[in-house]
Amino acid sequence: MGSSASALIFLSSHDPWCRVRLRPFGDGFCSRGRENPTCTTSGSPSTWKNTCISVVCTASIFHYTTVHIRHPSGGVSHSTLLNSASRWFALALALFSAHASLSLSGRVFLPLSNIFRAGRPPSPPALYEASVHELQAGLDGGQFTSVDLVKAYFARIEEVNIEGPGLRAVLELNPSALEQAALLDAERKLAGKRSQLHGIPILLKDNIATIASEGNCVREDLPGLTELLGMNTTAGSFSLLGSVVPEDAGVVKRLRKAGAIILGKANLSEFSRFRGRLASGWSGRGGQASNAYFPHTDPCGSSSGSGIAASIGLVAVTLGTETSGSITCPASRNNIAGIKPTLGLTSRAGVIPISVHQDTVGPMARSITDAAIVLSIIAGKDPNDNYTFAQPPVVPDYTKALNRNALEGKRIGVPRRVFLNDSITKNHPSINVEFEKALLTIKALGATVVDPADLPSAEEFVTSENDTMVFHVDFKIQINEYLKGLLKNPSGVRSLANLITFNNDNPELEQPAGFEDQSEFITSEATDGYNAAYFAALAADHDLGSTRGIDFVLKKFNLDALVLPASGFTPRPAAVVGYPIVTVPLGFFPDDVTIGPAGPATVYPAPGVPFGLSFFGTAFSDFELVGFGFAYEQKTQTRLARKAFPAAIPKTQLKDVIGK
Repeated sequence: MGSSASALIFLSSHDPWCRVRLRPFGDGFCSRGRENPTCTTSGSPSTWKNTCISVVCTASIFHYTTVHIRHPSGGVSHSTLLNSASRWFALALALFSAHASLSLSGRVFLPLSNIFRAGRPPSPPALYEASVHELQAGLDGGQFTSVDLVKAYFARIEEVNIEGPGLRAVLELNPSALEQAALLDAERKLAGKRSQLHGIPILLKDNIATIASEGNCVREDLPGLTELLGMNTTAGSFSLLGSVVPEDAGVVKRLRKAGAIILGKANLSEFSRFRGRLASGWSGRGGQASNAYFPHTDPCGSSSGSGIAASIGLVAVTLGTETSGSITCPASRNNIAGIKPTLGLTSRAGVIPISVHQDTVGPMARSITDAAIVLSIIAGKDPNDNYTFAQPPVVPDYTKALNRNALEGKRIGVPRRVFLNDSITKNHPSINVEFEKALLTIKALGATVVDPADLPSAEEFVTSENDTMVFHVDFKIQINEYLKGLLKNPSGVRSLANLITFNNDNPELEQPAGFEDQSEFITSEATDGYNAAYFAALAADHDLGSTRGIDFVLKKFNLDALVLPASGFTPRPAAVVGYPIVTVPLGFFPDDVTIGPAGPATVYPAPGVPFGLSFFGTAFSDFELVGFGFAYEQKTQTRLARKAFPAAIPKTQLKDVIGK
């Protein structure tokens, strides 16, 4: 055995992940402590999935190193591995020797000099508004790296999350994020980028599952070297802290395959605000999240942290989930774009559920362009979510919808009755003032505005409890399935009944003053499964949302979409039938607005707080809605009209971390 030196070597494919690690630990670093430290050749690339592969040096690292790998499944030679260049490639190499090259079986594999970037152009993009395209341009040009991006976002989060204004947008950071970034930086140099999200950090709402280990190897036989845990998936609750999910959520698998960096988990309304009548943006683990446009303002929810983080550049893009308004409302309240996809366009597998009939996962970003990039990555079929098999045979590239003339020649309806009645919606009058201006803009963009185009079922959305009945039945069944499927849960919570007991037994964690309620849990636990009343409620929802709702009015007036302010009852018709909504910034409350109470520690409305505009339509009209939202966004540029309050704007920029 030649002299060993500190080195890190990775091999991978785009689909089944595997890694090769070389460390100065004798003659090998083997997977999870179960492999023979002396590793020889065997294994099939097609069977390597989520597997750490062990290695051994047989020559001096300062000259050439032959790496032998094996996997228990057996059967591939070094030459097969080397010849599969289209599928396999190096991800990272770090050596102490500035003149070393690495070879496999004597073949030069990667000169060290290829790892280092050339000189950097000045002035990387400011992160408050930086787009995915701007970040990719800087990464491709060697202006900065994904490691730099992660460091900058970490620093920005530290400035405002708990310290400073205490926005509490982020629950936790991924301890593997810098490692992921380094790998993706090296892969970019060797093989180019996988997608527009390659090396781009993204925050996930904390009800979207990520594997606890983040794929890190473990040396159980080496004292002091322990498994580096990844992130928790807890829906904001201490009852799930330390729980281990069996696999990544379906959308997370797609993000990883695309080369996105999972930066961390965003705060949320606990259990997506289905625990009880609690303030938006509050969770036991995360505390009370607040809007960045006025101190202590209700950020709306339940994807509260995702909205806040995107709004001030704590990350490039975020993911949220929606059952009824949980992407739409925080997008509106935080001056960003949000896409609530058609039910079944994105997988819910691995998402802590409320209702299989309404839950959906979607992007939240500072622009429709960035949101469309993310949607194009996460959309698609998933064998673990049969609803995804209802989607069209070919899922479009949603960035192709980004057309400034998308509204030209279209017919856009205004369901004015009920939804624009301030005495019913409780919306502040300034919202409708800005909405009337928006209708003029839509006309100026070439659309015919059909006003009114009222839903026959409009009044019933104010009083209907059909969806709530469905939620209570669905939640008990589906949360019990989720909890039972965990590989472990230190709290011992394995059912909804356990969850209720845990909260009662741990009031200091889960029931501080003003946040005691868990009435939705209790009502759900009292249900006895699917019955005639449940199926009648489902049928009634379809009637309200489709038969006498969205589809009725689209057909009657030959419309391409509907448009309303995002606030009030707007999300409900689309929610109960799983139809899409695209939300973009519309305006801001005036400086003289009366500040009102919201939760125990939040206010709403408040001066300068944003509100949004929503386009919505029938099932799988997402592509068209993205185009409409983009055309309106590009014409108005409303987001740029106002920034967050000064203390909520992080100061760290890429220039502060590059090379450090």
